[in-house]
Amino acid sequence: MTLLPQEMIRLKRDGHALPPEAIEAFIAGLTEGRVTEGQAAAFAMAVFFRGLSLPERVALTRAMMRSGTVLAWDLPGPVVDKHSTGGVGDTVSLPLAPMVAACGGYVPMIAGRGLGHTGGTLDKLDSIPGYTSTPDVDLFRRVTREVGCAVIGQTPDLAPADRRLYAIRDVTGTVESLDLITASILAKKLAAGLQGLVMDVKAGSGAFMARTEEAYGLAESLVTVANGAGLPTRALLTDMDQPLASVAGNAAEVAYALDYLAGRRREPRFHAVTLALGAEMLVLGSLSPDIPAATARLEEALASGRAAEIFSRMVAALGGPSDLIDHPERHLLRAAVVRPVHAPQPGRVAAIATRAIGVTVIGLGGGRTRPEDSIDHAVGLTDLAPVGAEVGPDRPLAVVHARSEAAAARAAAEVVAAYRVGPEAVAERKVILGRVE
Repeated sequence: MTLLPQEMIRLKRDGHALPPEAIEAFIAGLTEGRVTEGQAAAFAMAVFFRGLSLPERVALTRAMMRSGTVLAWDLPGPVVDKHSTGGVGDTVSLPLAPMVAACGGYVPMIAGRGLGHTGGTLDKLDSIPGYTSTPDVDLFRRVTREVGCAVIGQTPDLAPADRRLYAIRDVTGTVESLDLITASILAKKLAAGLQGLVMDVKAGSGAFMARTEEAYGLAESLVTVANGAGLPTRALLTDMDQPLASVAGNAAEVAYALDYLAGRRREPRFHAVTLALGAEMLVLGSLSPDIPAATARLEEALASGRAAEIFSRMVAALGGPSDLIDHPERHLLRAAVVRPVHAPQPGRVAAIATRAIGVTVIGLGGGRTRPEDSIDHAVGLTDLAPVGAEVGPDRPLAVVHARSEAAAARAAAEVVAAYRVGPEAVAERKVILGRVE
């Protein structure tokens, strides 16, 4: 059935089911430029309010996957990947890919730019001088084969319809749609030719799905659609009621990942999530018999330095500096203004409005409000105090990295507003909340 774009929008606006062939035609039109940005935005909003059935969701995912090249691999190990639904301080992808590669997996990771209040892995990679974050498919294949992993953004060949819709969702208030999140994530992963996928679905104040029940719904949608499309998938639900790492911002998160790989800093919550996701990847790829054995292999990959070595090789193979891990200060940009942010009174951190922390980074220039916006990779927040931490004159809530004193002052006020500090000790929330397969 051939429908004009406006007819598609009207049908979904009024709550009707869309035929698979109509969805295919709409996505083809989006890819070829026959569907305008305004029409795509209207379609996304209609889906946001009306939702998609499972068949519609599968049809949308497959249509976006088929909008470009679909890779096939011939490698001596399993091709596996991980994807996060997004949060604040979530830079797990950078150390995780080389850790799994050090254990015998191949990780062709196609990452995205920042979406809404969350940081994007691709934006973080762009803070590395010379790093080719969107290589052509041949280079992507070669680095994955020779190094074991390649963390890149979507190339023009892979799921181009998703790339266009992704940018539109980011600035039209339609990011949180379960249906669009599912199709966007899985279109890229199916196009990458994976043999196994582990999803990190966030729940909490910094997640797109704030309530745990909503996060379970998204996890079940992702696992159901992916398995139905022939991609073995499982999901972990992880906590995003506070930033996962103690940093938020592009260059700052790259530096954090480098410290993690080199053993200079390994914070417990970040380490726990990284190991849990990696262990699921190794078991799914039949590289370890069970989670404890997989966890031990990942720990050894870190301790031996093999994961750090693989990361360095990946960066160099994609055009970045070969000494990035040992000398990040030579290559990563630094902000002009650096100042601590103190709580109005001493006490313990009782809660964090984590989404507000992500929005603060965007306000500093570390994210986008329009698809064409450029990003200041040097700005962000470091030394973020976690829930339960004692804060006072000698322990700030955070350190702001800004381009000007005025921007730093605005960000400092926003950080103070995002933190709730009280006199009582606070029980820490579990970081791994559940599992779906």
